[in-house]
Amino acid sequence: MNTIEPLVSIITINYNESAVTLDMLKSLQGLTYSNVEVIVVDNASPIDDPDVIKEQFPKVKLIKSKKNLGFAGGNNLGVKEARGDYLLFINNDTIVPKGFIEPLVKTFAQDTTIGMVSPKIKFHWDPTLIQYAGYTRMNQWTIRNNSIGYRQKDDGRYDVACETESIHGAAMMVPKHVVETVGMMTEIYFLYYEEHDWAEMIKRAGYKIYYQPKSYILHKESLSTGKFSPLKTYYIARNRIVFARRNFKPLQLFVSLLFQTFISIPKNTITFLLKRQFEHLRAFWRAIFWNVSHNRILNT
Repeated sequence: MNTIEPLVSIITINYNESAVTLDMLKSLQGLTYSNVEVIVVDNASPIDDPDVIKEQFPKVKLIKSKKNLGFAGGNNLGVKEARGDYLLFINNDTIVPKGFIEPLVKTFAQDTTIGMVSPKIKFHWDPTLIQYAGYTRMNQWTIRNNSIGYRQKDDGRYDVACETESIHGAAMMVPKHVVETVGMMTEIYFLYYEEHDWAEMIKRAGYKIYYQPKSYILHKESLSTGKFSPLKTYYIARNRIVFARRNFKPLQLFVSLLFQTFISIPKNTITFLLKRQFEHLRAFWRAIFWNVSHNRILNT
C-alpha cells in the first residue's frame, strides 16, 4: 500500500477479558498497514478492570459503557467514535497476522458494489483447520446457515475470493459510507445473529457480501459466553426466530414457524430432557416465550 492508505478503524469489545484483549492488541502491533486507529469498547465488565488496556496501550481509544450493550450495542458505540473510511469489527479473542488488513481494503477498492467482507477464519487451537470460508444461505426451515469449510483442512480448496451469503462477526470490514447509508447493527439481538441480520440489511441495499481468503485471522472462539452455556442456548434460540421474523417473507416465515413449532421445539425439548440439561431447557423455553410475548414487528 502507498502512503495515502485510507484510515481503518479497528473496533473490538472487551467483557471481563482484559488479558485476552491485550493478546489481540499485541498482535495488532505487528500490522504492516500503518493507518489505523484502535477502539476498545468495555461493555461494563463487572469483574474486570479495563484500565490495564489503556495503561499498556496508551494510543488505544478506550470507551467504557455504563451498561452491557451486547455485541451490536457495544460495536455501535465504537462506530460513533470511529473516524475511519473503513470499519473493521474484530473479536477480542482473535490473533491477527501482520498483513491481514491490506487484502480487505483492496477488496473494496476493486469492487465498490461490495458492502462487507470477512477474511478466512481459522481456529487458534489448530491453525490448519478452517472455521469460516463463507456462509451458505439461511435455511428457511431451520433458520440456520452453515459455515463453508468448517473444520476442513486449510489445503487451498478455500483460497478463492467470492461472494457469499453472510458475514462472520468475529472479523468483518464495512466501509463507513455503507454504514451511513444502511444504518448500524440493530441492537434487539444482544448476542448472536446480529451480523447475519446486518448482512441482510446491506444486501437489500444492493451491496454484495464477500469472502476474502488472502486475509485470515486465528479465532479462540466463544471465550466470553462459553462454548456451550445456558446464556448461549437462550440467545441462539431466541434470535433464530427473531431473525426469521425480521427477514423472511410472509410465506417463508409461516413455513419456518410451522417447522419450529412441530419439529425443532419438541426435538430440542426432548434432547435437553434426555441429557438432563435442565438449565439449558429453561433457557430454551425462555427464548421461545420471549418471542411469544414480543409479537409486534421487530424493526428496532
